[in-house]
Amino acid sequence: MRKIVDIDLTPAEYCTHDLLCRAVAHKAHLHVDDIAHVEVLRRSLDSRRGIRYHATVEVYCGEDYVAPDYKGQYRDCHNSPAVIIVGAGPAGLFAALRALESGLKPIVIERGQPVEQRRLDIAQLGRTHQVNPESNWCFGEGGAGTYSDGKLYTRSTKRGNIQYVLERFIEHGADPAIAIDAHAHIGTDKLSGIIANMRHTIEEHGGEYHFATRMADLVVERQGAEQRVLGVADSEGNEYRGVAVVLATGHSARDIYRLFHRQGWLLEAKPFALGIRVEHPQSLINEIQYHRSPDINYLPPAAYSLTTQVEGHGVFSFCMCPGGVIVPAATDGGQQVVNGMSNSKRNSPYANSGIAVTVSLADVPQYAHLGPLALLQFQQEVEHATFQAVGNSIAAPIQRLTDFCQGIPSRSNNKSNYIGDTVNLPQHELLPSFVVKCLQQGFRDFDRKMHGFLTSQASVLAVESRTSSPVRIPRDETLQHPQLRGLYPCGEGAGYAGGIVSSALDGINIVNNIATVLNS
Repeated sequence: MRKIVDIDLTPAEYCTHDLLCRAVAHKAHLHVDDIAHVEVLRRSLDSRRGIRYHATVEVYCGEDYVAPDYKGQYRDCHNSPAVIIVGAGPAGLFAALRALESGLKPIVIERGQPVEQRRLDIAQLGRTHQVNPESNWCFGEGGAGTYSDGKLYTRSTKRGNIQYVLERFIEHGADPAIAIDAHAHIGTDKLSGIIANMRHTIEEHGGEYHFATRMADLVVERQGAEQRVLGVADSEGNEYRGVAVVLATGHSARDIYRLFHRQGWLLEAKPFALGIRVEHPQSLINEIQYHRSPDINYLPPAAYSLTTQVEGHGVFSFCMCPGGVIVPAATDGGQQVVNGMSNSKRNSPYANSGIAVTVSLADVPQYAHLGPLALLQFQQEVEHATFQAVGNSIAAPIQRLTDFCQGIPSRSNNKSNYIGDTVNLPQHELLPSFVVKCLQQGFRDFDRKMHGFLTSQASVLAVESRTSSPVRIPRDETLQHPQLRGLYPCGEGAGYAGGIVSSALDGINIVNNIATVLNS
């Protein structure tokens, strides 16, 4: 017999097997000795009125539990029609996995390096402070998500089967707990190995990878009144052709936007968000969120999600990393960009989060003459100004949060977990004035929601500018570019996703469309 039970549990009950069985037996009106197994199907942690896990569990009585089989149904595609996938981030990876299931051969073109080499390039960045423009925190196998904690939470519940995405991660080495967590994460230390395992699956079933291969152009043929994309050409002049091209280049591939603009292919300016990264002692966030709970030893490092409105602008937390570090995320020289990440244990003594302000064309009318690249140019100039302010380096400007909100320079600064040097700078003078005003009021609003959030123990570092793409590559109801048949703009770089899961779903949906077109 099996029985589904919704139950609230203390952290100690949830984390201790005997206590869990007793609590479930009491709720389900069962004898504890009759319970063979308790399988948690869903869990979320609520600290608003006493700390409780809200859980849905399946109770097994009189029968054994059989663990689910997460293996995908991949075909041998060595001799199948090829689909060209530009970019090996989550959109590209899941497009490739879905291609194998659909009987298509994925050929993955990636400007960066495999995760093994990419790890070395990132370590080199830390030593030399010189950015490799093709292999860095954003570019390379797995995309930017590989080094941003592996957060698997999305609000895009109507875009597709999220469970399918989670199962593919579990199949390739992720903790099965990600399938039950309301805010699942993998951890940077685990994600790189999982990404490599996905590559092995793709190659074993006939897929190809071409690393250190930067797309330079599309191979386009005019067919009557329309243009059809036959493949892509790389920077060395090599061509890769297939039945369709999935363009999943990520939100930082600015050369792709400039290529489209130069060729006269449709692009659109897209609102994005820009701000700073705030860093608190993790113990302080724990105290605020958990209210000094005696069960603190059973609890994970506390997280938060905050949002407010200031003069028509959204101000919100982004990519919150409990027990995390701040990293330099520039993709070329002349830029200063920060991002956050954390490992699976989230055991750093610091918590950090991007705090971003929505930016639209109406906020920067002086850039309107640049058309679809207007917000991209604004984003780039803010990054360059920050780079210059810190002495033309990847050092991060740092300031106490309270001083930033008061608009005064900091006389001294807190220790930071930023991977690199920091420079004491008044960021209220460095960032665009409308962004500063919104951030200052936003932090005050956040302090009312989380009393103690606005504190001199916290620091702000700049600039958090790669929250999403400031450009959209449009597509029609078939998910193809309106002018370029056979080209499928995909994921964050095309402006249609905002994280690992939503990007993965976008890649899956696009391959489903490609398969439908081929089979019709």
